[in-house]
Amino acid sequence: MRKTFIDTLCKIAKDNENVWLLSGDLGYSVLEQFSRQFPNRYINTGVAEQNMMGVAAGLSLSGKIVFTYSISNFTVMRCLEQIRNDICYHNLNVNIVGVGGGFTYGSAGYSHHAVEDYGVLMPMPNMSIFVPCDPIETKLCIENAYGFEGPSYIRLEKNCDYTVHDKTPHYSIGNPIRILEGKDATIVSTGGVVNQAMTAAKLLANLDINVSVISLPSVKPIDLKSLAAVLNTPIIITIEEHSEFGGISQLVNKAIIQYQINVNEVVNLCTSDDIIYSIGSQDFIRHKLSMTSEKIKNTIIKLMNS
Repeated sequence: MRKTFIDTLCKIAKDNENVWLLSGDLGYSVLEQFSRQFPNRYINTGVAEQNMMGVAAGLSLSGKIVFTYSISNFTVMRCLEQIRNDICYHNLNVNIVGVGGGFTYGSAGYSHHAVEDYGVLMPMPNMSIFVPCDPIETKLCIENAYGFEGPSYIRLEKNCDYTVHDKTPHYSIGNPIRILEGKDATIVSTGGVVNQAMTAAKLLANLDINVSVISLPSVKPIDLKSLAAVLNTPIIITIEEHSEFGGISQLVNKAIIQYQINVNEVVNLCTSDDIIYSIGSQDFIRHKLSMTSEKIKNTIIKLMNS
């Protein structure tokens, strides 16, 4: 995803001299492509994320389109006040790229978990939020964030060696993407765990259970009517590497209630209100919290047999 991000941004910057990139003293081996091509439009602000947002706001007020880059929990949590007051309040064209969402940096412990990031930003005025699931969606989200007026947050996986989509899907901001269609259950997901949903769907297909898989590349804005339209099976499962508060589970439940969808069971696989003390790889923590393809598969089988 990171390579797709910088490749896409370089193409955009080549056509628009107002595009700038700011880094919080990381992104080495990734951002050099931009800094070499556009040295006068790249700033390493150092380990000073709050200052980075202030600089980004100033550049935007002078007519620039700014992308900032840091680890997800740093770029959101450390400078939330600057995002709110300096950027959202003025509806500035600042695109906040957070790499390593969820438990990507799980081995570094709770301080590096990013499982409240887009939930915290949900209420921010004018803010758009993108959570792509693979490099194909990453390109779409970067292009849409660039063309969308106002601030945005783009949450990227650090290590993404898979592609969920076979080809570039039709996508417009706020609308879900149906990757697979089935009649028995629907799995709604966003970000890297969409891959878990796809694996579960394949496991279930071997048991003659056909499920839909829905990806939400943008969680704000969201077209609830379009979301409701794809929730047309008796069982709905949501899975996200994020808290249950402010996440897609709340969006799905809201769509079900608002549009009075006839659903037998809804299960939300996400983090709870408890502190996560576990330290380990992303896969280790996902397994510990039952946010895996096996858990999805077993949950759907159990609900179908109940």
